[in-house]
Amino acid sequence: MEQLQKGSKKLLNAWAFYDWANSVYPLVISSAIFPIFYEALFSDRDHYISVFGISFKNSALISFVTAAAFLVVAVISPFLSGIADYVGNKKSFMKFFCYLGALSCVGLYWFSLENIYIGLLFYFLGLIGFWASLVFYNSYLPDIAFAEQQDDVSAKGYSFGYAGSVILLIINLAMVMMPDLFGISGTKGEAAMKAMRYSFVMVGIWWIVFSQYTYYFLPKGNKNADQKVTHHVIFNGFRELKKVWGLLGENIILKKYLLSFFVYSMAVQTVMLVATYFGTQEIAWESKSQSTMGLIICILLIQLVAILGAVLTSKASDKFGNIPTLIVINCFWVILCIAAYFIVLPIQFYIMAGFAGLVMGGIQALSRSTYSKLLPETEDTASFFSFYDVAEKVGIVIGMCVYGIIDQITGSPRFATVFLGVFFIIGIVLLKRVPKKEALK
Repeated sequence: MEQLQKGSKKLLNAWAFYDWANSVYPLVISSAIFPIFYEALFSDRDHYISVFGISFKNSALISFVTAAAFLVVAVISPFLSGIADYVGNKKSFMKFFCYLGALSCVGLYWFSLENIYIGLLFYFLGLIGFWASLVFYNSYLPDIAFAEQQDDVSAKGYSFGYAGSVILLIINLAMVMMPDLFGISGTKGEAAMKAMRYSFVMVGIWWIVFSQYTYYFLPKGNKNADQKVTHHVIFNGFRELKKVWGLLGENIILKKYLLSFFVYSMAVQTVMLVATYFGTQEIAWESKSQSTMGLIICILLIQLVAILGAVLTSKASDKFGNIPTLIVINCFWVILCIAAYFIVLPIQFYIMAGFAGLVMGGIQALSRSTYSKLLPETEDTASFFSFYDVAEKVGIVIGMCVYGIIDQITGSPRFATVFLGVFFIIGIVLLKRVPKKEALK
């Protein structure tokens, strides 16, 4: 097949379509069905379980496992990006982690408290597969799109992702709430749990099948994959990170932006990963069925509003500039974190979900494209995006650990929202210190 030219509509759409394929993971597994399934496992007991001889609160345990997975991704990313840049086979690495994540989702079918260790392992590997594949996916952005296209195509990717994942979530929701319609047998509770397990399998299949369109059109890499991987190459990623760190000293705008991103992204990603656990434990639902339905409605609302948010943010950045737009979005997040400390009623949670969705898609899409715009001219984009991803992952490790520790000690995650709000405030201060650049205002 003839390689598509940089900036071509078909290539940009193929790249963005990977968001359609993989976004079912963060929605169904990280945000919606799995957290509800995980909480339901503890319905006949308290929220604590003994793992490795330590009594953990269930939501704190999943926070620590999540943090551990992100730490692994942060450590292995430099190895992977170094090899990918040298050999020029980014697509092969992207495929490997895509399939690792997808098959781990299938493995969650067997998650139970009796098999807690193997269940947590599949959850752990699923996180690694998803986030490691994004290292290579994100690094393709400056390869396939020109600077003036990157805001729009980045937003398009997130919009594709939100739309595609909502379709599968609606199907999964129907399976959970009306299992008889799908031939799922058992009592109401048993059938719902079965439906959730089937949902995990469907995520894995969806992810693998729809990613094939992206793989068909994406280029293999910048170089010919005819070079051998040596000891020198394996550690080349760390040398590249050191080189990137050195270049940041010469690029003050990029360095200060990356520092601000590290801080506020820490809070954004933590909110996304723990929101459903917060909702199940801290909101006064009238019944278990109302809790399940209410949480999934909130998540659907977030996804749908996030499509609008990503588009509006792209337009706002065109008019006002990337950095000013990011500052306003971070201010909005501070207000949401403060409000989250006080919410108790389902209606309050619904309102909060709507506002969160409006800024969730926007801040992710604009952060990615802003970084891409600030990169110096280079072919080894994977190294710079590896640095970006390492910063993001280390931030998530800190954010999840803070959340988990507070949840474990106090028995409630409400106080953790205060700390997340502080991260956003620091992010605003750091964004204001980013020197102005005409392209970013």
